[in-house]
Amino acid sequence: MDATEAVGILPDVYIRLTMDGQNGANETYTLRVMDNGSGIPAHQMPLALGQFLFSSKYKIKQARGTFGLGGTMTILYGQITTNKPVIVTSGTGTSRIVEYKLMIDIERNRPIILDRKIHVNPLKDGERWHGTIVELHLGKGSYAQASAKVLEYLKQTAIVNPYANITFVDPKGRLYKFNRTVTQIPPPPKETDPHPHGVDVETIQRIIRSTNARNMYDFMRRNFHRVGDKTAAQFLKAANIPAKTNPKRLKPEEIVTLVQKMKEFEGFLPPDASCLSPLGEDLLRAGVLKELEPEFVAVRRRDPATYLGHPFIVEIAIAYGGKVPARDEVLLYRFANKIPLVYDESGDVCWRIVRSVNWRRYNVAANMPVAVLIHLCSTKIPYKTVGKEILSDQAEVSKEILNAIREVARELALYLSRKERVRRQVRRLNVFARYLPKIAQFSAGLNGVEKPPETDKLYRSQQVFKEYATKDEFAESEPFDSRLYKTVLVHVANKHEANAVNVRVLGMAGSQWTELIPESTLTSGSELYETLRGIFKQVKVQVKSSKPGKEGLIDAIVDGVSE
Repeated sequence: MDATEAVGILPDVYIRLTMDGQNGANETYTLRVMDNGSGIPAHQMPLALGQFLFSSKYKIKQARGTFGLGGTMTILYGQITTNKPVIVTSGTGTSRIVEYKLMIDIERNRPIILDRKIHVNPLKDGERWHGTIVELHLGKGSYAQASAKVLEYLKQTAIVNPYANITFVDPKGRLYKFNRTVTQIPPPPKETDPHPHGVDVETIQRIIRSTNARNMYDFMRRNFHRVGDKTAAQFLKAANIPAKTNPKRLKPEEIVTLVQKMKEFEGFLPPDASCLSPLGEDLLRAGVLKELEPEFVAVRRRDPATYLGHPFIVEIAIAYGGKVPARDEVLLYRFANKIPLVYDESGDVCWRIVRSVNWRRYNVAANMPVAVLIHLCSTKIPYKTVGKEILSDQAEVSKEILNAIREVARELALYLSRKERVRRQVRRLNVFARYLPKIAQFSAGLNGVEKPPETDKLYRSQQVFKEYATKDEFAESEPFDSRLYKTVLVHVANKHEANAVNVRVLGMAGSQWTELIPESTLTSGSELYETLRGIFKQVKVQVKSSKPGKEGLIDAIVDGVSE
């Protein structure tokens, strides 16, 4: 994903898992992964995938990975369990595609090149292919046991990357497609210098080896984030370090002291968030609507904050109904730098925070379909273990997560309260619809009038859609004249057995249409009841299919009630 986002390419990821055979209880598989990213330069391919701690991302900015361990560890596992090489093919958009057959020399930590081929990269529609293909063999596994986690991981990846196409073919040939619903990519993070509060001894030593500064004053100004002339001078004075000291002549114990003084000094400006790439509220909402199809979703992105000198941003979503399963407790999805965290949930600080919330205060009871999604992006995710599945309890991060949950939970509470009021209103309207015509007819008979009086000024019901098959683009209903009515109620039902639809309601105030009910998803068999508040001349309903080519079946009624 990083290889596509960095160059502004919408990601297309293809994954195929094929079963090779079975030896007793052990099953062997071939895993093929292909992307359309920027590709790996030919001279770097063996080192990038055949050597530990080789990475092009030793920079201070948000990234999904840093040290290049994930891919190399997977290749090594396959080598250990099957003794078969990995085949890596990559193109960078030039006239050549390079293919390597590799194994890893574990003792020397270097790649063993078994074969190297060069293929012609033909022009297609004026472009040449770019991307990377990795094909490796895995042993000692059972897809039948792990399939649920694999599919859950892909689903959550699609939630937090709604601009990506992800295709997966499992060992039985079943095809799973997670199609993009947006074409907007988050702005890429900018590289920045390390902040003095976030460095350690190893980082300082690395900076000293590469710097051309001849004194500590220039060393501080040139190599650290948001450290200017004045701040550098104030820090050196507070730390009792001569400004003319050559950093390359610092002794090991002096470097340790320098790091301690940096962490203690309070005069450094906090880091900015230009090195982060959050999803943003619109993309996170799009991902939730795409995969969970809730009837209600609220999203909040908190302002940038810092912990231990590392900038971070918390993004939270809460979803109700739709495909969210009903459980005794709130369903929790965790993400870090756009990567799902699917294991060891109970040990994560996010779960402790979710459980600490008094959900009854927000009208949420047991067995309600409610999900909370927490996305943390940072230059350094505070993982609790080396497995990178559990977030540790950093006070600043925990505070932001809790405050964000409270904000979206308040929106959910308002929605649930409004939904209950609408239910009462529906019962009231049913009484009006049943008895008003009879009362009018009875009154006319008492007064000897043949024609009963019109009841439209008191109550009117208009069916604006009847068994309408939705299309990929929004279709709008006939306008409902709402000038006579104080309360207008919209009832939309999706009668399709499988497909979801998207619904929104517009009202005309003055001469312009405004959005009264934002776009929301109705899963198969679900309904929307909403009471509209305000003075509007007309009201109309818009509907479309949630997914391309998957039509829904809509009934929609608009009711108006006078004083």
